[in-house]
Amino acid sequence: MEQVSLGKGIYWVGVHDHQTDLFEGLWPVQEEGVSYNSYLISSQKTALIDLVKQPFAGSYLDALRSKVDLSRLEYVVLNHMEPDHTSALRDLVQTAPQVKILVSEKARSMIESYYGLQDSVQVVKDGEEISLGEHTLRFVYTPFVHWPETMMTYVPENEILFSCDAFGGFGAQAGIILDDQPEDLDWYLDEALRYFANIVSGVSKPVLNAINKLAGVPVKIVAPSHGLVWRKDPAKIIDLYAKWSGYSSQPAEKGITILCGSMYGSTAQLVKAVEDGIASTSVAFKTFDAARTHASYILPWLWKNRGVVVASPTYEGYLVPPVRNLLEIALHKRMFNKSAVYTGSFTWGGGARRDIESYVEQLKWNLAASYDYPGYPGEAEKEIGRRLGAELAKQVLQD
Repeated sequence: MEQVSLGKGIYWVGVHDHQTDLFEGLWPVQEEGVSYNSYLISSQKTALIDLVKQPFAGSYLDALRSKVDLSRLEYVVLNHMEPDHTSALRDLVQTAPQVKILVSEKARSMIESYYGLQDSVQVVKDGEEISLGEHTLRFVYTPFVHWPETMMTYVPENEILFSCDAFGGFGAQAGIILDDQPEDLDWYLDEALRYFANIVSGVSKPVLNAINKLAGVPVKIVAPSHGLVWRKDPAKIIDLYAKWSGYSSQPAEKGITILCGSMYGSTAQLVKAVEDGIASTSVAFKTFDAARTHASYILPWLWKNRGVVVASPTYEGYLVPPVRNLLEIALHKRMFNKSAVYTGSFTWGGGARRDIESYVEQLKWNLAASYDYPGYPGEAEKEIGRRLGAELAKQVLQD
């Protein structure tokens, strides 16, 4: 485990995980990796801020011992109770039974439910401060970023914000922890957007509430629980989260995401025509095969683009399951307020068209046009597809 100094007596002591295949059991991360960022503050008193996932507890504690006498560890701050931040707790308490566990009020019952701990738990209030000597811990309640008990911890002497799930990202490469280290920062920014769309987008309003609550607080370092630590340009990730969160209620970027499900190629053929129509304008687009691309990689584009093409044949009276599943996730993640068109093929009775109309009503999407056709598309159908693409692009530019 690496140990990276963030200031006098403050260290990143986290781990990079390339073993877990699905983050939260849902989102692919094995190829890209994910970090569990834990932080050590060594002052007259010593504190840990957030922990790591239990499978890494042994190596984590061994590395901590090289930095601090764990028998004298005073506090561990748990900003958020989700097990990717806390499941090494039992191992830590066995090694350091004297440690006081600092949590928000709503986390009190959670820590008992997860780990059976009561006596060592100390609830801290919103705005409360605890002195470690040279450093002060100030606790800021940020509910639903991303569970109701979540808080952040701020160290005013160093102007470091330990922001938990806010301002985090997927992606972990060996030896890279700080935002001034990657040769390809855009890769990390893409992984931050994927993390946001997968994990945080459904709580965009609480994210904006947290950003507003912290307005005026000087921040030199943003230290989240996953992803890069932002030391060179902390405002960058805060501004991006503010922009991305704003897409929940305001028009997103002027682009189009095409969600395609095709059983025997008919719908895919018409999608090519729709793409030609969009390409005749200045609007960028991205097409996904919903059956062969994990939703994790589609959701960032669905979130950031204001236009959507839903292309699906009728399957047993409904949209094909991969497309339907994507729309269910979009609904759960509150991906509202898009301009959309639907197209797809059918053989006898149809039904996908009725299905999409039900979804767009729930998603509050503006369904600008809906077109289905029997069998394979001929030139007349493809011309309609080109027109659908061009007209949606014009709508996107006007929104």
